[in-house]
Amino acid sequence: MQHSAIVGASAAGVSAAISMRSLGHDGRITIIDRDPHPPYERPPLSKLTDRTLRPIVPPSRFTELDIELRLGSEVRGVDPVSRTLHLDADDSLKIDTLLLSTGVAARRLTVPGSDLAHVLVLRDASDAALLADRFSTGGPLVIIGAGFIGLEIAALAREQGLDVTVVEVGPRPLQTLDERVGTHVLDLHRSQGVRFVLGRTVRRLEGVDAVEKVVLDDGTRLSAATVVVGIGVEPRTELARAIGVRTDSQGIVVDAYGQTDVPWVYAAGDVASQPHPHLVTGPGRIEHWDVALKHGAAVGATMAGHPTAFTETPYVWSDQFGRTFQMFGRPHTTDELVMRRDATPESYLGFWLRDEVVVAVCGFDRPRDVGAARRLIQLPVGTHRDALADDGLELRNLIKTITRGSSPRPDSKKGVTIT
Repeated sequence: MQHSAIVGASAAGVSAAISMRSLGHDGRITIIDRDPHPPYERPPLSKLTDRTLRPIVPPSRFTELDIELRLGSEVRGVDPVSRTLHLDADDSLKIDTLLLSTGVAARRLTVPGSDLAHVLVLRDASDAALLADRFSTGGPLVIIGAGFIGLEIAALAREQGLDVTVVEVGPRPLQTLDERVGTHVLDLHRSQGVRFVLGRTVRRLEGVDAVEKVVLDDGTRLSAATVVVGIGVEPRTELARAIGVRTDSQGIVVDAYGQTDVPWVYAAGDVASQPHPHLVTGPGRIEHWDVALKHGAAVGATMAGHPTAFTETPYVWSDQFGRTFQMFGRPHTTDELVMRRDATPESYLGFWLRDEVVVAVCGFDRPRDVGAARRLIQLPVGTHRDALADDGLELRNLIKTITRGSSPRPDSKKGVTIT
């Protein structure tokens, strides 16, 4: 009987295992993860105030599909010649194929004082539990980094009444997106009482046993009962490198089907450096939950004997202050953003153009519009920026017009009119 091992009970790993079974793979499947909890969703961790973990699938599903879980167990070594994984307590598994869905690890501060108590990151359930404990003690809270994780934690902390300061090295939040998106995010958070210190880095952390002060590069000193570090992630490639699998700065290098340069080893999810039509500068990681699920399913299909390339449009969302930011596609820094004229920090819709073609869309508190706008990405034709900017024009009508091959025309009184 063929034995497939999956290291990492992540969205990608679980999705791959279920995909293999659904496509008739009748061999043995084992999922291994050092986290003792049944596989759970990661996005809700930044909102974990009740400490309830949401399962990716009901635990009974693994029994129904005859998928073995080895939780609280870690791969300590591997023999690539015999294809043997060495686990804890002299346990080992002889396997035929291996999927690495090991994900990423939070990047840590390396400044003096970064080893003080109450300096936290957020990647797993244990991190979330520590953070919830610190929230219950009150602020002040200092967050290092204004990416999605930092912003979500800032929003949650403010909703619980904590004093929150965000330190960001760049001039605005969400540096990889357009300046207007970052400015809208900044204005929203400031309106809710979040303070920002922009263009600054951390020089050191101070405290006796636990953190008390954050000292910035310009000498500014911020009081802090808790510090949360959200300065990016590092792909967990240790096992891949031990096997001799090719890796790069982005992660484990795979082809369009998730296969590495070692034929019996695959990788999926956040750790995979994959080719994708939305990555215009070459292979890389796409670190989003929805992508991990779908990439895992595609790689699982390949492992089950049904080669499947992952080409779906990437999707990401982020909940902040009771509203949701959504984005389809992967804009490049050279793409042009066209925003609807009714944009405010509380609600906006934007379209990224590349050679006059929509390649990505984003919206805040506009789920219906974002869902409709997604279809524009799938249309390999140019559109009119006036039509995109006109908040009075229904997107569904615009899409119908484009698919019919006609063009929106400007109207001096009513903006853009469908012809």
